[in-house]
Amino acid sequence: MRRLGELEAEIMDRLWAWQRPTTVREIVDDINEHRPVAYTTVMTVASILYNKGWLLRAKEGRAWMYSPVRSREEYTAALMEDALGTSEDRSAALAHFVEQMGPEEVSALRKALRAAGRRTQA
Repeated sequence: MRRLGELEAEIMDRLWAWQRPTTVREIVDDINEHRPVAYTTVMTVASILYNKGWLLRAKEGRAWMYSPVRSREEYTAALMEDALGTSEDRSAALAHFVEQMGPEEVSALRKALRAAGRRTQA
């Protein structure tokens, strides 16, 4: 999975934060509060994200309503899996990753591992 481009990430960040179907107009208006961007540019990138399988869209009146297919956390996990896949020694890469974690992250990892263990046993 490749990282999202700058505008792709801006669009996805808003959709993840808002947690509701959104029009291109709403996205454009929000981005324009920080920097100028053309409606057609955002519309094109939203369409590309849809074609890549990142967004769902549904017609509401004359406008398309966009919503994310995956959560931000699922996207992050996929990036982590891809990064891990570049290593010839996944165990060593994981060990180095865990060494950089703080206590709260280690606790969250332990909890996730316990939950994953319960799912595989079921």
